[in-house]
Amino acid sequence: MIDVLTNASSLLAPIAELAPIAELAPIAELQPMHDRQRLVALLLAAGAIATVFELVRRRKLREEYSWVWVAVAVVVAALALQQDLLLTISSWIGASSTVSTLFFGALLFLGALALQVSVRLSKLTHRHKTLGQRLALLETELAELRASRRSQPASGERAVEPAVQPPRNADQDVVA
Repeated sequence: MIDVLTNASSLLAPIAELAPIAELAPIAELQPMHDRQRLVALLLAAGAIATVFELVRRRKLREEYSWVWVAVAVVVAALALQQDLLLTISSWIGASSTVSTLFFGALLFLGALALQVSVRLSKLTHRHKTLGQRLALLETELAELRASRRSQPASGERAVEPAVQPPRNADQDVVA
């Protein structure tokens, strides 16, 4: 056991000799995005907004979800237009470039979106299961009611036939 500890301490010795974090070289000066990158970001934001509006118009996307996508497009456009804001955020998170800050923001957004979809899917799965169980109980109760009415017709009344007839087999349709 002592041999393992001495081997571990000898492996960690070079790490202890490294300079502390405060003494590391400063991160290179952040540069604003190039004009071409800004143009691409603005075009993507405008395209996202146009796509969202078209999907809402065609009723492929509900309005309750559309605001999230419009908000993301507006934030991307604002960051592309306000280089100072993007540079400030990049320095806060310690990014080496402004583009990596945008990718980091996209990663955070996709993580939050995946979490939200998972929560909604869990709720819908639970609701689907509950509805299936309720349907099974109602079908059982209906079958029991039909069986009790057929076996006990009231005096002077005939048994009431169900409004929906069960499906017939093709063999029963043959006329002799």
